Amino acid sequence: MGIFKNKDQFEGYNIYSMKKYVDKKRMIFTITAIIVVILTLALTIYYLVDTNIRIKKGKEFANQITEYEQNQKKIEEQKEAERKAKIPQLTEAGKENLKNIYHSQEKTAYLTFDDGPSNNTHEILDILKQYNIKATFFVLGSSIDANEGAKDILKEEVKRGHAIANHTYGHDYSYLYPGRVMNVKNILSDLEKSQNAMKAVLGKDFSTRVIRFPGGYWSWEGRTAMKEALEQNQYYNVDWNALNKDAEGTKKNAEQLVQCAKESVKALGPDADSVVLLMHDTYGKDK
Repeated sequence: MGIFKNKDQFEGYNIYSMKKYVDKKRMIFTITAIIVVILTLALTIYYLVDTNIRIKKGKEFANQITEYEQNQKKIEEQKEAERKAKIPQLTEAGKENLKNIYHSQEKTAYLTFDDGPSNNTHEILDILKQYNIKATFFVLGSSIDANEGAKDILKEEVKRGHAIANHTYGHDYSYLYPGRVMNVKNILSDLEKSQNAMKAVLGKDFSTRVIRFPGGYWSWEGRTAMKEALEQNQYYNVDWNALNKDAEGTKKNAEQLVQCAKESVKALGPDADSVVLLMHDTYGKDK
């Protein structure tokens, strides 16, 4: 015998059971929906909070980077100021002499020798001593470092009262003037390297701010930037307006060199009052 005695009981039970089942499902769905909403809200809040934290940290990091860069800039500026403060300064008289080197109130000839020191310098020094003449030697750092004899010659040049000037370290056109354009960084580095070679021989207190560019100043492009760098570093360039052509063409004897020098000076004209004569005391210039 069944649990229900009649049809009404059976149907009533079925409707009741279904209602309980539906209510249970609804409750589960509602609870699930609430959980999903809560989780979504929690994740959204977490994302917003995390994003704000990341943005804040990003701004703080950016500010730290900016502050670091500013501090580094100040440090570099301070180092540059200290470096410039250590650069020897020419006296006003010295500056005036260099400024007017190509113009003089009386006839003046400046004898300049490039690319040494070398064994040839000995004889030049003796001749200069014989006639009581002082010259300017535009030396190469690489020539100084070539051997101990060159170092002794440099000392002798100074001992005899001659002027020492900087002609760069290596005289390397491809390094100094790539593409025939003055490379400011390379040139300053080469001048500094040459200066250090001189200091190693003549003492740490030695310094010369007079320079001569290999090939001359006016032979290359990029002179504007180079001029500014020279002024900032207290360098003074001295070119030439006459030469004996000992570095041009075929090898010449003494008479030919003298003749070339005379012709070069004559080309300046009768009103020329100052001659800066270019010669060389490097190897192979023994006439």
